Parts: sequence; structure tokens; C-alpha cells
Amino acid sequence: MGLLTRIGMTAGLAAALCMPAAGADAWKVDPQHTAAQFAVKHLMISTVRGEFKGVNGAVNWDTQDITKSTVDIVIDTTTVSTGEEKRDGHLKSPDFFDVAKYPTMTVKSKKVEQAGTEKLKVTGDLTIHGTTKEVVLDVDGPTAPVKDPWGNTRVAISATTRVNRQDFGVKWNQSIDGGGVVVGDEVKITIDLEMIKQAAH
Repeated sequence: MGLLTRIGMTAGLAAALCMPAAGADAWKVDPQHTAAQFAVKHLMISTVRGEFKGVNGAVNWDTQDITKSTVDIVIDTTTVSTGEEKRDGHLKSPDFFDVAKYPTMTVKSKKVEQAGTEKLKVTGDLTIHGTTKEVVLDVDGPTAPVKDPWGNTRVAISATTRVNRQDFGVKWNQSIDGGGVVVGDEVKITIDLEMIKQAAH
């Protein structure tokens, strides 16, 4: 995914903000208060956690018919951080995210469903490392809207899913004594979104 594709995605998100479906409210992700986290097993015994801070996107929220809502998220893979500089450098390399070639990950919804009180299920396409797979995200929220000190209306949601990194071509590993491996295949992904309501156009 090159720079032109990335620019095209950004333009597409901007267009989505300006053209919500009838009955839908447009919300823009606030990247300063949003992050995508991941957790994966190390040596099959402990959990390593990291995050991406470069999260942008748009949500069109249809209050009359939740199934008509849409979610489009773009995550900047170059912002990956685990608190360990050497490990972060390895994660950015072709062994893992290959950020020079694939500078973004994306989530694009295909179906949004109510799954209980203040709970949703979002089925969509997750693209990592240039590979797209369908995933289901369990969503808590949205929260009740609040007004910030500058007059903006904000809500938040938290979405989680689990994926096998091998399915996305992120295959690097090393064997250890006893038959184990350095990095687990299952990855838990959590996206905590804070969103700002956009003025109607």
C-alpha cells in the first residue's frame, strides 16, 4: 500500500464525513484520544502489549436504523510502540508489519448489528500487511454523549477482536527448546475510539 493509496483513503474518509446517509450522524475519530492496542504471547508464557497511536477515520451513525451505520478506520503502522525501541524496530521491519511497504492498516465495516444493551457487533474487512480478511469486532458502547469545554459533542466505543497473524502474512518466528515458539500466532486487538460529532452539511 503506497502513498497514493494512503492519500486516496484519507480523501475517501473526508468524503464519508460530508455525505452521511439519511438519518445518520457523522462522527470523526479524535486521534489524540484514540489508540489501537494489541496483545500477543511471548515464549508462550507472557504477554507483550503494544499500541498504534496514529488512528484516524469516520463513523456514520444511523440512530434510526443501526444496521445502516458504517465504520472506516485507518491505523498508521509506523506509530507502533511496545516501549522497547529494539523490538519496535523489528516490528516495523519486513519480518512483521513492513511499514515502508504497508504504512497503514484499515478496518472497513460491512455489517453493524445490535448485540445487547450498549453492545454492538461489527463485521468488516481488516487489512494488515496488504492482506484483507473478514473479522467480527465486539463493541462496547457507544457511551452517552458529552460536551467538551469547546462545545463539541463526543462519544466513545471500545472494539475487540482476535486474529491469527499468519492469516495476514505476518509469519516471522523462531523455535525454542521444548517445541515452543518466540511469538504466538493469536493476537488480541482492541481499538478504543473517541469521536467528535460533525456539523450537518
